[in-house]
Amino acid sequence: MLITSSRSLPPCAMRPEVYQDEQLLCPPARHESSAEQWRDFQAKRDAAHRRCAGCEVLPECLYQAVVEVDVSGFVACTSERERQRMRRVLGIDGPLHDPTQDAPRSGGGPVDHDLVMATRRAHPDDTSRQLAERLGCSLSTVKRHLRRARETESPTPPSPVPPPTIAQVLDVFDDLEKTA
Repeated sequence: MLITSSRSLPPCAMRPEVYQDEQLLCPPARHESSAEQWRDFQAKRDAAHRRCAGCEVLPECLYQAVVEVDVSGFVACTSERERQRMRRVLGIDGPLHDPTQDAPRSGGGPVDHDLVMATRRAHPDDTSRQLAERLGCSLSTVKRHLRRARETESPTPPSPVPPPTIAQVLDVFDDLEKTA
């Protein structure tokens, strides 16, 4: 069966080795690099940036990487550090969805309270049973953590802050590019 799409593959799918380069995943500190190492890093970053900047899905990719899913490495013309800076400017302070949380736990043992609460925030419509399945633990464990959270909760929960729009994310990205 042949699958076709009106969109071409994004550059990161066509040349993943460019975006998975060790230097882009863990950028060197300027003051700890030789001039040659720094030029090599800059050339790799610039090549990835040029490809990313011309991608037709850049706005959606950037929005997801900044607002929805905490990804690592060089994504949507940004490093992890730049996305963290953008989140601070946009007022995004809570934990983002971590795709590794969807994988079942292995090895048993206690389930971290913060992990249960982060999973609840990432999947607010899930039942307690579904959360237990996601976490690979028992239903009673999830209920115990949710009850603990309710008991220690402040009487007036903070009003939820609406997520930023794509336009706001792009504006912060433009400001980031100006200061780079």
